[in-house]
Amino acid sequence: MPFFMTQGLGAFNDNVFKNALAALLVFEGSKLAGLNTDQLVNLSALVFILPFFLFSALFGQFADKYEKSMQIRRVKLLEVVIMLLATLGFWLDSVILLMFVLFLLGLQSTIFGPIKYGILPQILKREELVGGNALIEMGTFVAILAGTIAGPQLAGVEASWPYWAGATCLAVAATGYLYSLKIPVADAVAPGLKINWNIFSETIRNLKFINQNRTVLNSVLGISWFWFFGAIFLVQIPSYTQNVLGGDKHLMSALLALFIIGISTGSLLCERLSGRQVEIGLVPFGAIGLTLFGLDLYFASPEAPIAGITAFEFLSGGNNWRIIIDLLLIGTFGGFYIVPLYALVQSRSASDHLSRVIAGLNILNSLFMVVAAVAAMLILGPAGLSIPELFLITAILNAVVAVYIFSLVPEFLMRFLVWILIHTIYRVKVTGIDHIPEQGPVIVASNHVSFADPLIIGGMIRRPVKFVMYYKIYRIPVLNFIFRTGKAIPIASRTEDPEILENAYRRMHEVLDEEDILGIFPEGGITHNGEIQRFRPGIDKIIAEQPVPVVPVALCNLWGSLFSRRDSLLKRRPYKLWSLIELRIGEPIPPEEVSAERLQREVEKLRGEDR
Repeated sequence: MPFFMTQGLGAFNDNVFKNALAALLVFEGSKLAGLNTDQLVNLSALVFILPFFLFSALFGQFADKYEKSMQIRRVKLLEVVIMLLATLGFWLDSVILLMFVLFLLGLQSTIFGPIKYGILPQILKREELVGGNALIEMGTFVAILAGTIAGPQLAGVEASWPYWAGATCLAVAATGYLYSLKIPVADAVAPGLKINWNIFSETIRNLKFINQNRTVLNSVLGISWFWFFGAIFLVQIPSYTQNVLGGDKHLMSALLALFIIGISTGSLLCERLSGRQVEIGLVPFGAIGLTLFGLDLYFASPEAPIAGITAFEFLSGGNNWRIIIDLLLIGTFGGFYIVPLYALVQSRSASDHLSRVIAGLNILNSLFMVVAAVAAMLILGPAGLSIPELFLITAILNAVVAVYIFSLVPEFLMRFLVWILIHTIYRVKVTGIDHIPEQGPVIVASNHVSFADPLIIGGMIRRPVKFVMYYKIYRIPVLNFIFRTGKAIPIASRTEDPEILENAYRRMHEVLDEEDILGIFPEGGITHNGEIQRFRPGIDKIIAEQPVPVVPVALCNLWGSLFSRRDSLLKRRPYKLWSLIELRIGEPIPPEEVSAERLQREVEKLRGEDR
């Protein structure tokens, strides 16, 4: 709670200041170096994110080297000093000083970012990581929402608004510092690290940390693209409100509220939809929603603004429902997109340099946001396009990037298809998930009830599972894409095809050599009567050559479901759709105790009478 409140109050303060400044620039008609208001708003966004690009690598080292709660307290003291300067800038009505304060706020966030995401895996259990990220994202965006509403309101207090804005920012900074005093100790993960003060060489080093793991690299690139997309949409809302819709600062706050409520909702839904695990199948789902509703926002935008429209008139007007829904759902699908990626980066990165991975992520995020700000300034300035046209271009680009990423890394799309299957046809209850080791080679052995068994098991286990399956099932159209993408291993009997059999055993050993999870169905085929068939001795041969632990797994309540062999396809009973099935995972069996007979007894015991 102290950490949650500390980071939430920091996000609130950033946005009180940023949006008070945005309201000043847009609605007070300020001019700087001949730039129009649209360009000024994007310039302020550029100023805020510049420190992320310059200093993330340096402060990522600090986050790994030193104890984190102490660092957080120092960051909050810095915030108090910054807000004293902000009060002075508001009092003097100095755009230049306020821009400098914005830069300092960006610097403070640069220091805090690697600590914020680095501390979560230290204080949360593995199964809490998705929920923890969801709560932090939700809390952050609720704070952003509150700051977004409060900032323009404070900017609109005519006689004494510098006092109100400055006093609010200062009070929030002080409160955040008080909460930070109660944050528990989070030990340094790399106390022997020698600080590299060369920000350029350290930046390159941080990016190399990201590149060590391809899954982490692709997740980081996906997150950075999201911030490009989000920066384009969020930063334009003040100008979109005034220049496209004809509204005031109250309508601006309402539109930002819709966007942020959507992200908060999507973030919280992630834990429920992912079953408390890192589910990257939600990422394509999020990308599809971002594109569809981004496109619709362009078509829903009016050709000419309605001068003087109030927030109440806009929200209650029947012609504006599409804009309202678009902003809400862009945020919601953004939550589906971003939370699993952050959790994946945290779970797949080495703990002793996680904060530096986060620092590298912040560098790329800032680079993408700088490009977004510059692109928006060029499109809205020299190119002469409108804000809705900018939204259209961004939505189209999102579709292109999504297709490229998912073709480059089909695991995302494969997991999406698996997620759709196990959340539309079945409801899955999982017990014993902690019996799957977090790392190292292991074999998962299950009874075989239906054609969908590999998808159900692979969809529920957090680490990728490479299954051995009968080659005719492997070749089933559509499912073959999922099996192939998941690097499943087709197998046949020696009488059917000895070459396929030999290749299968070779690939099984490679999987275990690579310290991955190998999934097998020792029965050798799908049951025809719902009962567990005799386990074949192939497992004994594998363990004799490569002694690794074996985890017994029982699939329950699948007999008679859509993909089982109990009935012909035309006789499948509809009540079995969306039925509750169970995945029961037993304790690992040491390799010296593994045998086909022992493994069968363990699976039968897990299954009990539930077929």
